[in-house]
Amino acid sequence: MRNFIAKFVRILGICKDFAGNRVNELGNIPRCGVVPKFSDLEVIALGITAEAFGFDSENLLFHRLHNECKADLPNLISRRQFNARHKLPARLAEEIRKNVAVAIDGSEDVFCIDSKPVKVCQNARAKRCTMGRDNREAAPDWGYCASQGIHYYGYKLHAVCGIHGVIHSYDMTAASIHDLHYLKNFNSTVLPKIHPTSPRSNRRR
Repeated sequence: MRNFIAKFVRILGICKDFAGNRVNELGNIPRCGVVPKFSDLEVIALGITAEAFGFDSENLLFHRLHNECKADLPNLISRRQFNARHKLPARLAEEIRKNVAVAIDGSEDVFCIDSKPVKVCQNARAKRCTMGRDNREAAPDWGYCASQGIHYYGYKLHAVCGIHGVIHSYDMTAASIHDLHYLKNFNSTVLPKIHPTSPRSNRRR
């Protein structure tokens, strides 16, 4: 776990650099109440580091951290506290991600868009799926994945990245939504924010 701590410290430093005045000197989003010793930026950095190392079990992650890294993280919170607190700085984490993406290749005006199928159930169970019955706009739908040659029931994850591979925007839609429809929304709303000098963004102002 030594590499984990080293990576955590580095990611925490990046988060501090890009958080700016959105956090106080302790790394917390200003709010009333008890001041947490394990800061909001540390919560964000811990989540990013866990993703980078491929931890898919929070129980395993926090067991190893509490047993192997207690000296390096004296204010480490429990898994339950982490799950309760990581929702609050979610918007800050997204803003930091966008700022980092712009800093890496914000001058690019060439973007790639791709999508990935997200199945919610097997095809035979699609008619019995109750997801989205109360909200038609958020309901899954039938779609086709050309790369895998399969029909599926669920959603489609769209992602737009620059030529350096940095993801600038992503969204989840029903599986029946084509990439072109998401691209239209990207050109009119997202592109002017990440690349204001782009000719395509200027035409839409």
